[in-house]
Parts: sequence; structure tokens; C-alpha cells
Amino acid sequence: QAMVVESGGGLVQPGGSLRLTCETSRNILLVYAMAWYRQAPEKERELVAAMTTDGQIKYADSVKGRFTISRGNAKTTVYLDLNNVQPEDTAVYYCNAGGTYYNDNYYPLDSWGQGTQVTVSS
Repeated sequence: QAMVVESGGGLVQPGGSLRLTCETSRNILLVYAMAWYRQAPEKERELVAAMTTDGQIKYADSVKGRFTISRGNAKTTVYLDLNNVQPEDTAVYYCNAGGTYYNDNYYPLDSWGQGTQVTVSS
């Protein structure tokens, strides 16, 4: 049973912005880290950004300076702000909650939502 729900995707023009939202139903006491992944057609799923409750944050090199991960006050929500999007950002974006984070890497739980489609096109 998926324990995350992603929303906020859509069609956006190159250079535009979008906010993705992830809500998790996992016990917040168990969620030390949350992350966003994406999967483009015919490509493997890749980590986009991850963050922990004690402030560690990691971004993929391809999105540094353009995307921002943040957590809501309720701590059961994580956002991904996409700025200056490019066609190569087109993908299904997935959230993962409750994985582990060490050695500057996020290790996801094998529990995924349906994802939210982001399409960058003029």
C-alpha cells in the first residue's frame, strides 16, 4: 500500500516554475528523511532531491540551483519547487518517505505512489 500521494504536476513552458507536493501517511516519528525521484521515458528512476529532519539536503547535479526541496510545518508534507524548468526535466516525479540517509545518500523504501507527471514544452 502506497503511503505517499504526489500532486502538482502539469504542463509548463521552458523557463517556468511549478510546485510539487507530497503527503505521507507514514507515522511521522518514523520519517527521518524524504526524497523526490523522477523517471523519464525509457530511463531509470533517479534521485532529484532528498532532505532529513535535521537539515541535511542533497540535490542531483542537474537540478542544483533550480529546484528546492522543503518540508511543511506538519512534517508530513514535502515540497519540490521547480524553477527554470527545461525539456529534460520532463518526467514522472515520485516521492519517497521514510528511507534512510547516510554517507550523503538517500536509500528509499520500496513503497511508491502513483507519481505526478511534469511536462516541459512550449
